[in-house]
Amino acid sequence: MLISSHWNRMIVKDSQIQFKSPAEIKAFQEARLAEALAYLQAHSKFYQRMFADNHIDISKIRTIEDLRQIPVTTKTDLQMHNDEFLCVDKADVIDYVTTSGTMGNPVTFALTNNDLDRLAYNEYLSFTTAGLTRNDIMQEMVTIDRRFMAGLAYFLGCREVGMGVSRVGNGIPELQWDTINRIHPTCCMCVPSFLIKLADFAEKNGIDHHKSSLKKCICIGEALYKPDGTYTTLGQRINEKWPELKLHTTYASTEMQSSFTDCDQYNGGHVQPELIIVEFLDENNQPVADDEPGEVTITSLGVEGMPLLRFKTGDVCYHYNEPCKCGRNTMRLSSVIGRKGQMIKYKGTTLYPPALFDILDGIHDVKNYVVEVFTNELGTDDIKVRIGSTRSDEAYAKEIKDIFRSKVRVAPSISFESPEYINKLLYPEMSRKPVKFYDLR
Repeated sequence: MLISSHWNRMIVKDSQIQFKSPAEIKAFQEARLAEALAYLQAHSKFYQRMFADNHIDISKIRTIEDLRQIPVTTKTDLQMHNDEFLCVDKADVIDYVTTSGTMGNPVTFALTNNDLDRLAYNEYLSFTTAGLTRNDIMQEMVTIDRRFMAGLAYFLGCREVGMGVSRVGNGIPELQWDTINRIHPTCCMCVPSFLIKLADFAEKNGIDHHKSSLKKCICIGEALYKPDGTYTTLGQRINEKWPELKLHTTYASTEMQSSFTDCDQYNGGHVQPELIIVEFLDENNQPVADDEPGEVTITSLGVEGMPLLRFKTGDVCYHYNEPCKCGRNTMRLSSVIGRKGQMIKYKGTTLYPPALFDILDGIHDVKNYVVEVFTNELGTDDIKVRIGSTRSDEAYAKEIKDIFRSKVRVAPSISFESPEYINKLLYPEMSRKPVKFYDLR
């Protein structure tokens, strides 16, 4: 175990805790929780006020179950009181990042030197969970600028592992392949749908992607596996087009400053217990049963600049508590089923956007798409799917609607557009990742 101190703030690195018994993991986390609560009481204006207003004595919060005595923190809290979450002097802030703003105005997060060290360690755990070592070379196919925490985190994680790294950034298949052929990376980091574009470019330009140096990809932002462990349509398409490439998923957010990554068993993203405590809550902020989806709610451990307590992320997942065959005894998360604020009530059916994406990814001649949700004249949710395709006849529209009815019992309205127009909707100038869902309600 490695412990370092800065201004009495402790950073604990214990990569073996995940292999210990569930009871040992819980005891370890509860000791770290006491430190986190004391730090918030001493340094966070927001939580000082919360504790006082709710008559909370942090000395009585001894177990993870005791956390239920504390109110949750929401995205609205972060948006309305952003500066009150800062726990250090601004002179100690090294890096400023923002959330993506998917669910409202972006929120600024400030990271100290210790936080950047913690971020590097988090990605070290993430990459080693996926089986990467210092003998690998990583090609980053995501942005490292534009106030994006993740791209920097991946670079820092590569350094922590000791891997070589090539920071190509997102898009530009020609530059990606030039780099692959020059540097021979063994793994890459990207949004998984980009892998299809990368393979298509290779096929059109005489590149045999089956013989490339890439053997593994860590994927962000889009689901590759369903909660039952089978491929989503997107995952299946990538596997069919590039079967040699092993696909791992990693789930994270700026607010969490932590990630959950698949091991080689591909049965959910592992929690890193020295960095985060995770609860799964229902709409009444009560724990869900083990077989029910719940909103991912996190308490950060070891964050110095802007730590969070019982923060509701808005992401809905299943969780798994049984030990993994890889030897880890940590809780695991499924891929994200949907975002709480993006739930759609359509003709009596509850839907999340990823379910619609999964259907569209499997329909032939659909080049690209965006999904729009709006309030109709009756005051209820309505859905329009804008599809980029070379086809636009009524028979094709009916075929698409029939596929939706067979999968989710309801069919949205369909609008055919040029793939070029849809691509502009997918990649707005200010966005750091593809925007497939537009909530116009």
